[in-house]
Amino acid sequence: MEKQKRLLSVDALRGFDMLLISGGGAFLVRLKGTTGLQWVDELAEQLTHPAWNGFTFYDFIFPLFLFTAGIALSYSIQSGLSRGMNKKELYRKAFRRMLMLIVLGILDKNIPLNIFGPGQIRYGTVLGRIGLATFITTLLYLNLSSKQRLYWVGGILMAYCAALFLIPVPGYNAGDLSFEGNLVGWFDRTFMPGRLLQKTYDENALLTQLPAHCLAVLGAFAGDILQMKKSEYKKLQYLGITGVAGIALGLLWSTFFPINKHLWTSSFILLTGGMAFLLLALFYWAIDVLGYRKWAFFLKVIGMNSLVIYLGTRFIDFDYSSTLLFGGWYMHIAEKWQPACNALGSLLLVWLLLYFLYRKKIFIKV
Repeated sequence: MEKQKRLLSVDALRGFDMLLISGGGAFLVRLKGTTGLQWVDELAEQLTHPAWNGFTFYDFIFPLFLFTAGIALSYSIQSGLSRGMNKKELYRKAFRRMLMLIVLGILDKNIPLNIFGPGQIRYGTVLGRIGLATFITTLLYLNLSSKQRLYWVGGILMAYCAALFLIPVPGYNAGDLSFEGNLVGWFDRTFMPGRLLQKTYDENALLTQLPAHCLAVLGAFAGDILQMKKSEYKKLQYLGITGVAGIALGLLWSTFFPINKHLWTSSFILLTGGMAFLLLALFYWAIDVLGYRKWAFFLKVIGMNSLVIYLGTRFIDFDYSSTLLFGGWYMHIAEKWQPACNALGSLLLVWLLLYFLYRKKIFIKV
């Protein structure tokens, strides 16, 4: 089996996603109300989560993370198979990765970790969800065809929708999708150990894992498209059609099953999955087809060490470091601009750290 070369567009897409986490999002949010430009304020509002139902671009960050993890998984599995690895070896690799991400996720969300108070530990985490999603996707990838995996996604999303509408929660009617009465919250309170992020439920706990892993499955499908022995424009066609179909189905489904990131509703999965396909198509077209590669280097540096920056922004106070290093410069401008300048300085420090690792060829993966 011929080994597929790594695509710059995939690393750049992952870097774009992580950019919003590593300081780019904070910079835009802190610009709100400072420029007098309505479009800037509206852009900043897109970088906050809705209270319940609804959708903003910020809701897209984690789904895109799962989607890009699925793309990388497709390449990783195909590479392993080309090197003669068997299914058991790939299962073990995925299982070890899942365990490591679960542990890192627990440390990330619970530092300082109260090891003698397990009831106060939050077990539902972003990294843990990625680990579980990629493990499930590995099992599916090695045992089902691409078409069968798409049927799996459709079946999971329909079953999840049916469960939330048909299974009544004690004290509430079946189909109650409110903050208090939804099935996801009851399931978390009943079966999830430890601390729940939102007290009555946790959006990264148990039941929402069912729809969430579908994004990794869809990402693996996108990875398969990129590795097809087809022309570049045929691949773009497949990515574009799949993306438009996902968005259309998601919006149609949302007419009775609202788009809601907290519940990871089926409409939310299809909407964000479709958006991810289209964004991937845009990056692939601009970078790998048309050849506009230089601008993507900034994002590539971030995307090549996504785990480092995700954990790094948790354990290193880049904002404080930015204040120490750059405060003497921006203190002379109007006070309303200073928070945004500090966020920009923080982003610069993050990128320089990642660039140092990139130049030293240090790439941390699990």
